[in-house]
Amino acid sequence: MLLQVKNLRCGYGSLEAVRRASLHVCAGEIVGLLGANGAGKSSLLRSIIGLLPPWEGEILIEGREVRGQPAWRSISHSTVLVPEGKMIFADMTVRENLLLGGYHNPDRALQMEFVLERFPRLRERLRQLGGTLSGGEQQMLALGRALMARPRLLLLDEPSMGLAPKMVEELFAEIVRMKDLGLTVLLVEQNATATLRVADRAYVMEAGEIILEGEAADLLNNPEVRRAYLGKG
Repeated sequence: MLLQVKNLRCGYGSLEAVRRASLHVCAGEIVGLLGANGAGKSSLLRSIIGLLPPWEGEILIEGREVRGQPAWRSISHSTVLVPEGKMIFADMTVRENLLLGGYHNPDRALQMEFVLERFPRLRERLRQLGGTLSGGEQQMLALGRALMARPRLLLLDEPSMGLAPKMVEELFAEIVRMKDLGLTVLLVEQNATATLRVADRAYVMEAGEIILEGEAADLLNNPEVRRAYLGKG
């Protein structure tokens, strides 16, 4: 397994955000993590990447314990987070944002060309400030910046938030293409339908706990999931 999370607990001050959550992601999979706002999804990702120190539990990447390691060490484990809200550097150009993403990559020039081939619109805007891009273009930049580090495990936190329907469709098509490139993806999303259509497996979180898991196709047809997350009875 590429990623294993075992009995993870974490939170903020005295507030417990994640309650003994366990999940795993195998190499080459797209795994969805579904749930309403406040379910603990983003907190779980923040603990995996090292931004939120766990209280208890284990986090293993390729069998190595990474719990409690600083976030900057995640790149050495080929793990990159694309955070909610994109978090690009608005006052830096597209090119500068991409170069920062490849800071630890000795083949930055080669990887830059790879990224620009995947996102031609970024090539057209290399000298443009990140903050002047459209929402969809900023999400492309956030993904491209992550790819500059040549990750094996990509953590995506609500990538479709605020995007127009057409851009959401393009985004999920790109996530599928990432799998074709050999990337492994853990995808946190409120867009349950789109997620379950591209994922291999998925987990459902509620109030900090993982309450359901299974093959994506099975969850897509699960009456409880359909009622709670897909708006269907």
